[in-house]
Parts: sequence; C-alpha cells; structure tokens
Amino acid sequence: MHLLASLGPYADFILASYGLVAVVVLGLIAWIVIDQRHQEKTLRDLETSGITRRSASRGGEPS
Repeated sequence: MHLLASLGPYADFILASYGLVAVVVLGLIAWIVIDQRHQEKTLRDLETSGITRRSASRGGEPS
C-alpha cells in the first residue's frame, strides 16, 4: 500500500509535522555538540591559565 494513501487525507500535515520535528531534533543535537566543544575548550583554557576545578582538590570524590 502506498504511504500517502495509508495516511489518509491528513498525509501532508503528518509528513510536514514529522519533517519539522526531525529538523528541530537535529538542530538541538547540533547545538549540544557545538556547546560541548565550546565548554571543553573554555575549561582547557582555564586549566592552562592555572585555574582548576574545586572538585579536583578533593580527588574528585563526592562529599
């Protein structure tokens, strides 16, 4: 059975909705990856300049 025929009269709306959701989810994933790289670079720069994380002084163990 053809996909559009099986979705009925609202096939255009359904496919557009799925397409929009896919674009939004991919955009969020890209944003997270870009932000992670930025945060890691910032952390490396701070550690290079001598600023360390407070958790590093306790050996990284939770209190």
